[in-house]
Amino acid sequence: MDDDTGQAHVDGGDSLAEIERLRTDFAREAGEVRSLPELEELRSCYVGRKRGRLTAIFDTMGSLPGEVRGRVGRAANDARQEITKQLGEIKAGLNRDVANEVPALDVTLPGRSNKAGSLHPITLALQEIVGVFTRMGYTVLGGPEVEHDYYNFEALNIPRGHPARDSQDTLYLDSDWLLRTHTSPVQIRTMEEQEPPLAIIVPGRVYRRDTPDATHTPSFVQCEGLLVDRDVTMADLRGTLDHFAKALLGPQTQTRLRPGYFPFTEPSAEMDANAGNGWIEMLGCGMVHPAVFEKIGYDPDEWQGFAFGMGVDRIAAMRYGITDIRTLYENDARFLRQFTG
Repeated sequence: MDDDTGQAHVDGGDSLAEIERLRTDFAREAGEVRSLPELEELRSCYVGRKRGRLTAIFDTMGSLPGEVRGRVGRAANDARQEITKQLGEIKAGLNRDVANEVPALDVTLPGRSNKAGSLHPITLALQEIVGVFTRMGYTVLGGPEVEHDYYNFEALNIPRGHPARDSQDTLYLDSDWLLRTHTSPVQIRTMEEQEPPLAIIVPGRVYRRDTPDATHTPSFVQCEGLLVDRDVTMADLRGTLDHFAKALLGPQTQTRLRPGYFPFTEPSAEMDANAGNGWIEMLGCGMVHPAVFEKIGYDPDEWQGFAFGMGVDRIAAMRYGITDIRTLYENDARFLRQFTG
């Protein structure tokens, strides 16, 4: 750009000529501006306080005679207004260009795939368990996690003084209320409200005073089932659970029952399953104890039933080859991303 300050002579003629040259030069150089930094350089060259060409003319006006000073002053003011107006218009246009500028797009680049989430392995296992039993006609029910002692223990043939009621095993809130240790209370509530026959599956979170290790946690998800009808036998229980194990773990899965003990079933059993990697304890089960039926008003001579229950975290461990169930509750995203649903 032209840095000539264009000093005016005392007669004023040179000053007026310089103003005309300045306006012509500005118009030419303004047409060449393509960016905001270039615009700022143009402004500084013509109307800047320190080295502006028009500013230099204003600085020399004090040495001019009064009549000449007036003519030069009017011409300089007109030039300054015109230059300032054009600078504003150019700046507005450049700002619009920047706002409307579209970044270059290479349409041949591969797109970014969305990262899909995944269901928790316990959720996946529970969905499979519930799916097997609902296809057999079972209804899914739920109930409160804060439970009364009667429904959690007494109605299930677990009298006062039984080891299961010990505060070392159960999380009591007061003398009557506790965090449920199983989902069996939902079975009692359902039998109080419904007449048989019935078939229900009850998934839900339960609580025990267990020290966490590879096979135990103080809070876990359990799934229990109950079927009540006439002429129900242990063979019905055996067939139902064998079908469940094969549907969940594969058609080649073997099952076996071992004698067990639960206060609310008689006889009671533990079921093991072998899906090709050895025998693993899968669930507890048995025929509903007549004392439980009597407690809720069912005639045990007319109605029979079986019940079963399993820890869903253990089923998930079997299903996905997990050796330590504590990893299911650590919220490690690297571990959880392995599972898709």
